[in-house]
Amino acid sequence: MKAAEVRKAFLEFFKSKGHEVVASSSIVPSNDPTLLFTNAGMVQFKDVFTGVEKRPYKRATTSQKCVRAGGKHNDLDEVGKTPRHHTFFEMLGNFSFGDYFKEDAITWAWELITKVYKFDTSRMCVTVFGGDDEHLPGVPADDEARAIWKRVTGWGDERIIGLGKADNFWMMGDTGPMGPCTEIHYFTPGVPTTFPTRDPQTWGGWLEFWNNVFMQFERRDKDGELFPLPAPSIDTGAGLERVTCILQDKQSNYDTDLFAAILAKTAALAGVTYGADPEKDTAIRVIAYHARCSTFLIGDGVFPDKTGREYVLRRIFRRAVRHGKQQLGIDKLFMHEVCMTVIDEMKDAYPDLETKRSTIEKVCRNEEELFRRTLAHGLALLEDEFAVMARTGATQVSGPTVFKLYDTFGFPEDLTQIVAGERGFTVDDVGYQAEMKKARELSKFAGSEQEVVAADLKSVAGELGATRFVGYEGTSGEGVVRAILQGAARVDRAVAGAAVQLVFDQTPFYAESGGQIGDAGMVSAPHGLVRIDDTKKPTGDMFVHVGVVERGELKVGDRVQLTVDGARRDAIRANHSATHLLNLALKSVLGGHIAQKGSLVAPDRLRFDFAHMAPMTDDEKRQVEDLVNAEIRANAASHVDVLPIEAAKQRGAVAMFGEKYGDTVRVVAIGRASLEFCGGTHVHRAGDIGMFKLLSESGVAQGVRRIEAATGVGAFDYLRRLESELGRAATTLGLKGGAQIFEVAARADKTVHDYKTLEKEIAKLKRSIASGGGGRDLLTEVQIIKGIKVLAASVDTDDGKVLRETGDALRDKLGSGVLLLAGVGGAEVKLLAMVTKDLVGTLSAGKLLAEIATMLGGRAGGKPDLAQGGGKDVAAVPAALDAARTWVANHA
Repeated sequence: MKAAEVRKAFLEFFKSKGHEVVASSSIVPSNDPTLLFTNAGMVQFKDVFTGVEKRPYKRATTSQKCVRAGGKHNDLDEVGKTPRHHTFFEMLGNFSFGDYFKEDAITWAWELITKVYKFDTSRMCVTVFGGDDEHLPGVPADDEARAIWKRVTGWGDERIIGLGKADNFWMMGDTGPMGPCTEIHYFTPGVPTTFPTRDPQTWGGWLEFWNNVFMQFERRDKDGELFPLPAPSIDTGAGLERVTCILQDKQSNYDTDLFAAILAKTAALAGVTYGADPEKDTAIRVIAYHARCSTFLIGDGVFPDKTGREYVLRRIFRRAVRHGKQQLGIDKLFMHEVCMTVIDEMKDAYPDLETKRSTIEKVCRNEEELFRRTLAHGLALLEDEFAVMARTGATQVSGPTVFKLYDTFGFPEDLTQIVAGERGFTVDDVGYQAEMKKARELSKFAGSEQEVVAADLKSVAGELGATRFVGYEGTSGEGVVRAILQGAARVDRAVAGAAVQLVFDQTPFYAESGGQIGDAGMVSAPHGLVRIDDTKKPTGDMFVHVGVVERGELKVGDRVQLTVDGARRDAIRANHSATHLLNLALKSVLGGHIAQKGSLVAPDRLRFDFAHMAPMTDDEKRQVEDLVNAEIRANAASHVDVLPIEAAKQRGAVAMFGEKYGDTVRVVAIGRASLEFCGGTHVHRAGDIGMFKLLSESGVAQGVRRIEAATGVGAFDYLRRLESELGRAATTLGLKGGAQIFEVAARADKTVHDYKTLEKEIAKLKRSIASGGGGRDLLTEVQIIKGIKVLAASVDTDDGKVLRETGDALRDKLGSGVLLLAGVGGAEVKLLAMVTKDLVGTLSAGKLLAEIATMLGGRAGGKPDLAQGGGKDVAAVPAALDAARTWVANHA
């Protein structure tokens, strides 16, 4: 079987068992701050397992793209060296949400493996959870799974091995769903003569390729107890790469068809033959595998940068580039070509890669160009450091140096470690981490207090479920209070002055999501009034209303009247609809590679981040602004449809970066051509936006640009402020009349020109004065000392620039000699010393001026041919000039 057939067979098998085939979610987890990346197939179903989210099916099957890199998976050095260590991989999975459990999970796994894939059963064994009183007291051994395996396979206990928590109890992280698991192992060299008596992974030759997790528990905080899940569930993970490797009878995943074309492309770019040189083969594998990971990460909106998941991508990408440059001698840009081959190989399974081809190529080119430019500078800095270390006997590159390489040159710490290791040095990791801590807070994840609140809200969501949103139909409605929280504590009532978080059965308040901020307004209770300042959706589809009890009291069970601030909602709707028109306009002007990277939709402004490699020109900004306003003037009616997600994609609807979509989606049409997935609130007609004004365009990260804009009243207020500021400027510039603001630029240009002309005349006059204006010729004060022309003089200036220009002119006239000037036009002395090139081997301007500056109560520094400094004792200047002549006489 080819890998594509392996994937298809898995999905079709479980579809025949009543499973819904669900598309892979993004590598960037939605609404889960505990994870850098989607690292397992069950991540997109986490809230389903915990009961927070409900879906229309109880069985699902997927082929999920996953990344394990960063955090505890910080072992990039193994990629390319071992046959099966990967950062990016596909996880085949089948899932039960409170439906079938161990019996069916094990039976179906065995059926697929033996009847469809036709694995050699004589080369297999399994492991089960055998209990672990030390680490999991009170959790019994999984004798049920052992009994099922015996029945379906006919094996005895010798091929069903019981292991502890470390091997057969699965946890997605410190918190979340977890439970005992059973793993299936395959002996790759051939038919085994004996079977393992401990973990097969340590036995030699055994490959774990299938893991059935029996979800029975949830841990809500990292040190807390285990709680039973609402219904026992199944999470299966089978690595596509490993299953394919077994079916194709290969000893390495890299030898399967998943990698063949990518390895061949890399070898061709390097001008070598894969398989001819072990060292070069490792470099080719590193590039091929990191190209796969980079392609998928960029395709899911992760661009290289200095923090978080963006930094992980940078490390991966730059490791590949360095292998290409250092080990394979590839001197041209190459990673974009390898990544294009990845797209060619994977686009049938992941069509989004093809639609994002242009963006992926641009990001790859840009990152490699940037790294190649900085690589030489960074290596030069390291060489200087190595030279100093060699002289001093040091063996460790200092933490500040490692941090400077990271912060200034984009050198990941592990790259510095590699280069240092090649020279026999180590890296001060502790010092580096200390510098990182001082420079910025790397983690943006929630603090401990927020985690406590979040855990409590998850508990509430698991109990209450989703909040019904009725805000599309209007801005007011009735609801029942279902929960009241004060801080992390759940209470039955709240009185005047209390800061509260409220959950209702239904609400017209829009909860912050998709870039649109939450609604504000008022809640009227039978005996109280609550001001709502914000509405959030912290977990699942439960809406949390954040506010303050203004009078009276509020109790759980109260039937209340909820009223959204209508004027604020209207302003937000206008800005949100404008972002849709802006997205379309940017694609029209800049190209189809434009991808939304984020947004903020507030009442007074909008912010739109998008993928693009270069600043927009003034003409491009005008074109975008004109296109948006043309749509507004056309005043087309907006349309909203709720469609199955595949139908929405077929209509050409654009998905928003980072958002999580269900099986049905809300598709919003704004204007005449914009069509996007969106759950936000929007105008009824494009004309309701009023007008659109682009306020600024800037870069916020590598390959990410940001537009800030205003609409409607906000745009009009901006123009009015602009008009007022221009009017003030016109008045200041002496302009009068009705059209005065349109003359400001011309008058300002003339004023600046006149100012620069006067500056030049003043500078010329200062130089004249410093050079002895009024008949004084400084060159007449030159003395010959031991055959050397020496000019030591005071000049009437306190301007260091003028002093330097005067010195340059006098040195050129001297031709050969020593020059020392003391500027005495102010309260302190400005000093300048020069020695012509022919005398540098004998005399030093720096040493001369250091001595003179000390005499004047100051200090100086410089090189043998030029030094500058200052002093405080103006009265001592004549004596200092005599001392300068004496110094030349003594050192010539």
